[in-house]
Amino acid sequence: MTAPGDINGLASDATGPAVAPAALEGPDARGRLRTGRRRRRPTGAAPPLPRSLGRTGKRWAVALVVAVLAILLLLVSAGARRLVDQADAAVLRALASIRTPWLTSLARGIDRVATGWWMTFIALGVVVAQMVFRRWRHLFTFLASILVMELVAIALYQAFSRPRPYDVTTIGRWAGFSAPSPPAVMVAAVLVAILYSLVPAGRARNKAKWVAGGVLAVMVVARLYLAVDHPFDAAVGLVIGIAFPLAAFRLFTPNQYVPVEYGGGKTAHLDVGGARGEAIIGAVRDQLGLTVLEAKPVGLEGSGGSTPLRLRVETTTEDGAPAETYLFAKLFAMNHVRADRWYKLGRRLLYGRLGDEARFSNVRRLVEYEDYALRLLRDAGIPTATPYGIVEITPEREYMLVASFIEGAVEIGEADIDDAIIDEALGIMRRLWDIGLAHRDIKPANIMVRDGHVYLIDAAFTQVRPSPWRQAVDLGNMMLVLAVRTDPERVYERALRLFTPDDIAEAFAATRGVASPTQLRAAMKADGRNLLARFRQLAPHRRRIALQRWSLGRVALAIGLVVALVLAVAQTVSLFTPSHDIEINASPDCGTGRLMVLMAQAVPEATQVPCLEALPAGWELDGVHVERHEASFSLDSDQAGDRAVRATLVRPEDCDVSDALPSASDEVGTERFELTERLPPGLRTTRYYLFPGGCVTYELNFNQDGSPELLFVVEEALGFVPRAQLVEHVKDLNGLALCGAGAECVT
Repeated sequence: MTAPGDINGLASDATGPAVAPAALEGPDARGRLRTGRRRRRPTGAAPPLPRSLGRTGKRWAVALVVAVLAILLLLVSAGARRLVDQADAAVLRALASIRTPWLTSLARGIDRVATGWWMTFIALGVVVAQMVFRRWRHLFTFLASILVMELVAIALYQAFSRPRPYDVTTIGRWAGFSAPSPPAVMVAAVLVAILYSLVPAGRARNKAKWVAGGVLAVMVVARLYLAVDHPFDAAVGLVIGIAFPLAAFRLFTPNQYVPVEYGGGKTAHLDVGGARGEAIIGAVRDQLGLTVLEAKPVGLEGSGGSTPLRLRVETTTEDGAPAETYLFAKLFAMNHVRADRWYKLGRRLLYGRLGDEARFSNVRRLVEYEDYALRLLRDAGIPTATPYGIVEITPEREYMLVASFIEGAVEIGEADIDDAIIDEALGIMRRLWDIGLAHRDIKPANIMVRDGHVYLIDAAFTQVRPSPWRQAVDLGNMMLVLAVRTDPERVYERALRLFTPDDIAEAFAATRGVASPTQLRAAMKADGRNLLARFRQLAPHRRRIALQRWSLGRVALAIGLVVALVLAVAQTVSLFTPSHDIEINASPDCGTGRLMVLMAQAVPEATQVPCLEALPAGWELDGVHVERHEASFSLDSDQAGDRAVRATLVRPEDCDVSDALPSASDEVGTERFELTERLPPGLRTTRYYLFPGGCVTYELNFNQDGSPELLFVVEEALGFVPRAQLVEHVKDLNGLALCGAGAECVT
């Protein structure tokens, strides 16, 4: 038997390649390429493929700025507020004048879809659809834009604190302040997400935009008809709901990078037509001085981490006549880097860190590394493509590696395999072992055959000084690739000329499952023979090498990911909960503030509105909630506990005092009732105040440490504001009526 390391004169030491000399010639067309003058992009000039908001995106961005400035103006100018209030009231009065029973029923049905759980289910359905179609970038862009949008909208919502419409009787359900309109914000954002993550660009999306516009128009008109929103509120809500997600999708998921398509295909493969195709041709001309006549995808089936291209470029013959030749290119974008990160994260969670896989920090590092790896393989005598350079398409986002094209080569899975090809392929593995490299992606698509010689391509995952496990896996995968086209016995006999039986036994003790690329596993499955089992029978027995690598870091990462996933799901659900659950941060201080006006609108016929006279020491406001037919606020106590007191204003018919006992009232114009469930310690009692048009309940729920003397503190802290005072304030402020309790309003 020939000693390992020497087969038919092919040296495998560190000084020479373990392949036939002819295989090292390669298709280097550098000397024949016609190069022109290279052009440096001046500082500040746009890259070949810039990103843009587009014309409509810029208009919505301007509208957003105008809307925010308008709210700020209304906050500082009473005159501007009066003008807007009167203009809004005029529009609402016109709509209220055409109210009919059937229109009211229709408007309420539309509003319930827009503001209830139906909208929550639709929004979550969009998220699920993005996951089903694996539009992860669209999903994360949508959720991030919603989060930012919510922060901005809530800040404006709390600062403006605008009550519900005046001069018109509200006949729909509502909750909280009115501007910007929360339903308008959410419905608009969800529709934008549907358009830009589920509808393909082009004619279909353009038609869908008209449909979405119609849906928004119907919703807004219905809410204005019900007088639950002012026109200004709806307009600002639509601007916020459209501008944020639209800008996010246009900037982070542009169609030329992550197109919305159906019908198969890998998301790693970018469209190289249109603007991108022109950008590629221009960038290669400017940066490499080469004239590209055509750029077409090639070998997409075997590539999952880039977009491989064949470039037809101008050349010259030996006598100087113009001609053409081909170059190979790999187009990388940020989605390839992100996919690589998630892939390696998943492998680390499932198996431990296989072969110490490290992620790339950005797309520039990815393309730089493959260029370096190709040069490293070439210098080491491994037959591969010759790199010509790196082309920048868009800085930090998209780059392209240009190399020689192995003209006439086919994948080894389509070639006729003889002993010479087997020897060359195994010789490449021997050379990689000897110089301390691992390819890490041995599969049929990366092993090319031309004129009886073998070429190893796609060096993106090449590793310097890899672990012995990784090198063993490379050998096992190479032998499996060869066995698919021949038979295991033949490959095993040829491998013994370069590797010891123990080397081969180690290779197949390590090679199985996820250690082999997906394409190779598919080829083995289609072959039908149990190639792994046969190789293990031929090689000396060796215990299988475990793929699982446990570590404290892996366990901590898994726990952290589960916690983050749970929090993300909870946050996602909370983002889309009905808008009626928005909490109010303002304090219900006795007086004529905007919150007191809003509370008066909750129960329009009530002649009194509960309020907070002064917050005693040791007490703090827990929260305020105002919706149609109910307004409430709660107080926390350092002695009596959280939510020790809750004051609620409701309609008289919603106030049941049948089990309560009458008591002397301490508030003028009210009847007082008491219902005590538990005496101190741990006092639990409910106090009712009945008056024309309304009822206020004080629910006292003290803990065991709550002193009965705190009752006197509560009585001093809580009070009432007469509705007449609020009516007069609204009239003086903007000349409009606070509807209810006999006010003349359009019904």
